[in-house]
Amino acid sequence: MILVGGLVPALIFIPKLNYFPNLIPLTTTWQIPSLLLCSMIFGPKSAVIASIAYLTIGLVYLPIFHGGGSIGYLLTPEFGYLAGFVPASLMTGTLTARTKKNNLIGLTFAAMAGVAIIQFIGIINIVVGAINSRWTQSLYELMISYSFSTVLSQLILCPAIALIAIVLKKMFFIK
Repeated sequence: MILVGGLVPALIFIPKLNYFPNLIPLTTTWQIPSLLLCSMIFGPKSAVIASIAYLTIGLVYLPIFHGGGSIGYLLTPEFGYLAGFVPASLMTGTLTARTKKNNLIGLTFAAMAGVAIIQFIGIINIVVGAINSRWTQSLYELMISYSFSTVLSQLILCPAIALIAIVLKKMFFIK
């Protein structure tokens, strides 16, 4: 699910009076939402295993990450966000398990917590890399291009992730 989510662009559907709706592209893919959805549906243990498998596949040079893949990806600014997948899936799955019933607001906050963890670990990687001069861009440019430009889109998708999780849990009879 995480692999497929990385290939699908995120869009907002806005209905219009004519036959063709407006589709507004977001500055993210369904990669992070797919991870969070996996955490909400299958629980923290399965989601952590899926996250580790995804990272392993990408680091042995199957080009599944946004910029490709390989062991050299460890040295890129993007890797901090990918490293955040494991704790984010654990936190999101744990918060979902503690949410009574399938509460849309509770699941939305669980997804937002996952996004916050991914962003936090990514920002730490960018700050450490900028201090050590690992990249040619300034800290400001890195923060804009890797964090600030995507976080709003990711947060906008959180209620949709929660709603999809509720529907899929009911379809598959998952408590």
